[in-house]
Amino acid sequence: MADTEPPQTYLITPPEIDLKTFPDRLARVLDGAPIACVRLALATRDEDRLSRAADALREVAHARDVAIVIETHIALAERLGLDGVHLADGAKSIRYARKTLGNDAIVGAFCGTSRHDGLNAAEAGADYVAFGPVGETLLGDGSRAPLDLFEWWSEVIEVPVVAEGALTPELAATLATITDFLAPGEEIWREDDALAALKRLLPHI
Repeated sequence: MADTEPPQTYLITPPEIDLKTFPDRLARVLDGAPIACVRLALATRDEDRLSRAADALREVAHARDVAIVIETHIALAERLGLDGVHLADGAKSIRYARKTLGNDAIVGAFCGTSRHDGLNAAEAGADYVAFGPVGETLLGDGSRAPLDLFEWWSEVIEVPVVAEGALTPELAATLATITDFLAPGEEIWREDDALAALKRLLPHI
């Protein structure tokens, strides 16, 4: 449940990364700003590419005592020594992920714009629930997670809430009082200097 503390930063990788350069880019961001968690969120379903990326980024994150989770792939999270999994299907896989990964693993759930799905995920044992996109985007069906969803959640629900998707500095400032985590991704990685872009997006960090 959000409180008066500023939200923590939960970093999402781009859907495509160059393993020759991205680990160093990630390291610079982690060295320059307090990051609570990194989500490996690659678009590929190639197990070898995912494994090599996870190995490289786990080394960067764990060297700085930052947790790293992988999107969707529960079995890879276990095999590659990651800290947990981010599930893109709401509550559907939470109990299986918890049984597979154990009580100490991070199990988070993305619930789009649906309060109902978020409640189901929380009841199923998610460590956090993510809603989004919060900003304007033409991706998906164009729907947005409204601010009043975060306001209600932060007042009523104890499970931490994450805001993600098309963040802007203005949205981040508004969401800062009603979320536990802000989760930038492409908003910073599309810039040459991702750390500077992060500090412009989230000036409170």
